[in-house]
Amino acid sequence: PIPGSTQVPNSGGGYSWAVDDWVRLDRFLVLGSEGGTYYITERRLTRENAEAVARCVASDGVRVVRRVVEISEAGRAPKNDPAIFVLALCTALGDVATKQAAFEALPRVCRIGTHLFHFAQYVDGLRGWGRGLREAVAAWYAMPAQKLALQAVKYQQRDGWAHRDLLRLAHPKPLTPQHEAIYHWMVKGWEWAGEEPHPDEALRLIWAFERAKRAKTAREVISLVEDYRLPREAIPTEWLNDRDVWAALLPHMPVEAMVRNLAKMTVVGLLGHGSEASRAVVEQLRNADAIRRARLHPIRVLAALKTYAQGRGERGKLTWDPVTAVVDALNDAFYTAFGNVEPANKRWLLALDVSGSMGGSYVAGIPGLSAREASAAMALITAATEPAHTIVGFSAPATGYGGKWGGGDPGLKPLNISPRQRLDDVVRYTGNLPFGGTDCALPMKWALKKKVEVDVFVVYTDSETWFGDIHPAQALRQYRDKMGIPAKMIVVAMTSNGFTIADPDDAGMLDVVGFDTAVPQLMSDFAVGM
Repeated sequence: PIPGSTQVPNSGGGYSWAVDDWVRLDRFLVLGSEGGTYYITERRLTRENAEAVARCVASDGVRVVRRVVEISEAGRAPKNDPAIFVLALCTALGDVATKQAAFEALPRVCRIGTHLFHFAQYVDGLRGWGRGLREAVAAWYAMPAQKLALQAVKYQQRDGWAHRDLLRLAHPKPLTPQHEAIYHWMVKGWEWAGEEPHPDEALRLIWAFERAKRAKTAREVISLVEDYRLPREAIPTEWLNDRDVWAALLPHMPVEAMVRNLAKMTVVGLLGHGSEASRAVVEQLRNADAIRRARLHPIRVLAALKTYAQGRGERGKLTWDPVTAVVDALNDAFYTAFGNVEPANKRWLLALDVSGSMGGSYVAGIPGLSAREASAAMALITAATEPAHTIVGFSAPATGYGGKWGGGDPGLKPLNISPRQRLDDVVRYTGNLPFGGTDCALPMKWALKKKVEVDVFVVYTDSETWFGDIHPAQALRQYRDKMGIPAKMIVVAMTSNGFTIADPDDAGMLDVVGFDTAVPQLMSDFAVGM
């Protein structure tokens, strides 16, 4: 540790600073702890994060709820599960004001039925079903009848919970006869015996759903989809291998659902080179307004791009021939999902930690997408915005393979990646780099040795640095002194652990959370001193 500093041992055997609980809350809300890290198991990482969240709740629970709502509603996190978990913790550990705020926030954070089932599963393991919780769940069901019918059809059960279970616990009072009919269907089943569509518009979707269960031909299913906009979740499994059924679903499919089902639509033959369906998909993926309205997170796009471009899933045996135009559109959608970023017009050095620990950590628990691969994609956001940039990576020498226990000294090398390349190529290139040791001081040492003028150093890392004779914060101060440049450093955390290489007492250093959609603009603002 730096003498006289507050550094603590990190999980990799070196010394870093511990981030405070509020920073850790942000990291958890955005990155979660699913999959753990190279050094920390998922269970231990979840426990550590939960303990930090609990301390935040004890300090200012209402502030925690506000932060949960802010990140969840803005779509800043790849998954909503961490926000739901923290909201459940607030209902269990908070004071009266915190619990009330959490109950009121429930429909804003749990926007769909699946979210509500996750919440029920969490709270069931944390606390009892008191009056306040039952009233909050009952209020969730007080949405317009047509919207409720869609929720009931599309999200029927998850985590061992179904709508009937929550209705029996919460006893919501029906607002209208339509609500009463929907509640009755969710608890006891459909009793409308008519062959014709239900006369009440709010209940026709449920009628169509029940009708689809008895369909004998694909044509019947297609007619129900076209006439009543049945969602994919309402289609019986036996019809989901039919090309024409998918053709009927596509025009009204939400953007995120479309991205999630690209492989399946290609396998059944709907998406092909030059097909009308492929052109429709490309148009949607390049529709910035549609992507923003859908809260389509860039990490979802990146994961879909990586999987779709390789023509096989991370799990299972499904294979397909990727449509080039769709791959290119996914690449464009990744940048669009971050929104417009104003350039700072500074000189940037973007340094990727491609060490073994980064290769063994997965961003937001997404299978097959390591933190080292994701960091390259994250760096390209800044590279695409800032004309004066250099991208380097910590890498092993040609004769070694790096790593704390594997021999080979860490080095630094310019990386041959650019925003002009497709992201899947960049991810593949980064994933194949030889592992290097984690010496996060190297970017500053390298720039000083080569007299490279840098205004902002950005290090994409898990902060598990262990190697080297100087700490990154010391190397930055040396660079400033010898180059006469008031350089700044931004540390982009790619995992939700509790460490940082940024000195919390240095105003020229900033910690941000990787894949928070607000980060690229925040980095630009910090670079210009806003």
